[in-house]
Amino acid sequence: MNAGNVTTTGFDFSDCAFISEEKDTDLRKGKLQRQDVVLTTRGTVGNAAYFDEAVLFENIRINSGMVIFRPDPSALLPRFLYLFVRSAAFLDQVARLRTGSAQPQLPIRDINRIKIPIPPLPEQRAIAHILGTLDDKIELNRRMNATLEAMARAIFKSWFVDFDPVRAKTEGRAPEGLNPAIAALFPDGFEDSELGEIPAGWRVQTLGEVTQYLSRGISPAYVEHGGVLVLNQKCIRDGSVDSTKGRRHDSTKKSINGRGLIEGDVLVNSTGVGTLGRVAQILAVEEETIVDSHVTVVRADGINLSWNYLGIDLSRRQDEIEALGEGSTGQTELARARLAGLPVLIPEQSVIAAFDKIALPFRYRRLKNECESRTLAALRDTLLPKLLSGELRVKNAERFIEVGT
Repeated sequence: MNAGNVTTTGFDFSDCAFISEEKDTDLRKGKLQRQDVVLTTRGTVGNAAYFDEAVLFENIRINSGMVIFRPDPSALLPRFLYLFVRSAAFLDQVARLRTGSAQPQLPIRDINRIKIPIPPLPEQRAIAHILGTLDDKIELNRRMNATLEAMARAIFKSWFVDFDPVRAKTEGRAPEGLNPAIAALFPDGFEDSELGEIPAGWRVQTLGEVTQYLSRGISPAYVEHGGVLVLNQKCIRDGSVDSTKGRRHDSTKKSINGRGLIEGDVLVNSTGVGTLGRVAQILAVEEETIVDSHVTVVRADGINLSWNYLGIDLSRRQDEIEALGEGSTGQTELARARLAGLPVLIPEQSVIAAFDKIALPFRYRRLKNECESRTLAALRDTLLPKLLSGELRVKNAERFIEVGT
């Protein structure tokens, strides 16, 4: 496992590397035990994960870009340590000890300088239980969101990639799982196109032809407070937008007229190996928001395509979009013209409307869960320092939890 498998929300095993059992037995370092805490120390420094029973993998080793914390449970409870490692009190110390700019690192020798408050064990246990309740709800939301997204994607793939309803009708069968009214919307044959065989009557156009806006963002005039929210490439990960990693722009120094994001805008990371090609979609705009010059905004025209259809289509084609990048290693760029030339399948409007009616509730439920998780995470991060300092008693914190959940 490398540092990329440890994110701000814990382990991410979507892109793992595996070794043989023989190789595993030859290695002497880096093997995790249950209740270990893992911290990234190279590249993205400060991400943490907890190897508890919820992690399905049994045998995990880490590489040299991480460290393992394995506390003595008679003095420091692992779950309490994990909560502290994710707190501002810990991360502030990490920021002061971090070295390097192009390749940030946290020297292992300096980790010993980090101070951690150690309350009595009963208090640690109570704090871990209270804040762990919030973590558990956040994790439940994450898993529910993965299911909701998978459901929307599965329907999209069946209708618009595998063409299951059309194939069924071509073979004289009733499309499986569709009511007759929806099944009637699909043709019963295929025709050739530049994308290969597609349903009869559907067509192919370029992305530039079916969008009303396709443009990179600006080079912001950053300010620490106030101003307009600016989303950057760090905000776009795992198909979601994390505005907490955004910065602020002074619109009095550089105009943002016409650049504000709206519901349904698709954001495409457009610079750098490893980040270029990542896609996420804006499902709600809570304040005036723009993107910086490393992100491209793609907005469906609402005539040929709905924003929901376009967002799911582009999100499943991230590898294809990444391949459009040009330039040398480390300087790869996604030109607007290259992205605008991407071919897009355009189904009949009635089919897109039927898909949106089914899929949009899944996506809005996901948005609701994400908002709830951000609120719970903020509550968790607010309560921890107050509990550690004694400013807030455990019993009072339990009341906060009842309100927050």
